Amino acid sequence: MATEHLSSALRAPASSRPYAKARPGYGKRTATGQRAPRPDDFALMPERERHIAGYVDRLPDGAAMDIKSLAKSLPLYGQMAVSSALKALGAAGHLRRVRCLAGEGEQVRWVSRTYWSRTARDNEWWDTFLAAEGSNSPPESTPAPPAADADAEAPAPAPTAPASAPSVVPEQRTQATPAIAASPAYLTLAQLGRRDTRLALSAADCRTLEPLAASWFARGVDADYLTQALTAGLPAQVGSPVGLVRRRLTDKLPPLVASSPTPTTTATPKRRLLAECTECGRPGAPEALPDGLCRACRTTPPEVPTTPPAKRDVHALVGQLRDLTRLP
Repeated sequence: MATEHLSSALRAPASSRPYAKARPGYGKRTATGQRAPRPDDFALMPERERHIAGYVDRLPDGAAMDIKSLAKSLPLYGQMAVSSALKALGAAGHLRRVRCLAGEGEQVRWVSRTYWSRTARDNEWWDTFLAAEGSNSPPESTPAPPAADADAEAPAPAPTAPASAPSVVPEQRTQATPAIAASPAYLTLAQLGRRDTRLALSAADCRTLEPLAASWFARGVDADYLTQALTAGLPAQVGSPVGLVRRRLTDKLPPLVASSPTPTTTATPKRRLLAECTECGRPGAPEALPDGLCRACRTTPPEVPTTPPAKRDVHALVGQLRDLTRLP
């Protein structure tokens, strides 16, 4: 009976194996320009790296790529072995860890991602790819709510009134008053009566005084400064609020300060992506982390000296010990 000789290489776990999913915006990202998978992928790598690379290659985008999650899914290797394997895969050109900005407006945050390439790439290719990802990548959009389960029972529709039933409430014919755009000067004058009732102005008064108040804003003051100047030191009774405000707007007009010319500087675009050292996690520009490693992690550890240590005077040491035992 013929015996089948199986390969000694460890097979990667099947793609149906449960995997940890990263938070939205984090996790695995597949690099562009990937060729179709082949049986000899990662054949030239050591057994451990080949096993872990096969598992990572089958993970979908968005899967967790941190060392702890991978070690839980790979029972043959612990966290130290997974960390060393990821470092080797990064040096071989299969992955790069990055930190990139995701979000829009004020809701922007730094997220950690791992870009994976089935095809080994050199440092120049990774630098170009990450630079393009950092400048052209769109912000993360809010994920859509999950679709309803087809097997779930649909909620019963709300009862509707018969079409022939007369409407109880008559149709509303009131039209909304269109909002009028007001200038900051007009709004500041209109708020004076709420700040101090002695300066309550009508709408006509505000329109009359609006050009005078606008000249204050043209000289660089804000609404708080103008309000304080108009309401400070008021008499006990104000007979004509519009006259008093007109007088103060004219007499207390601040001086015109010439603004210094602003130097024209070219704004440098904010970097949206930073590479991350596969070994220690230190961030930096992609070109500053060749093979996915920072300078400290690329440095070879110092060699252990092979010369034996200096010989000690054993007789002198024994004499000292004897003198110590003689002490009271």
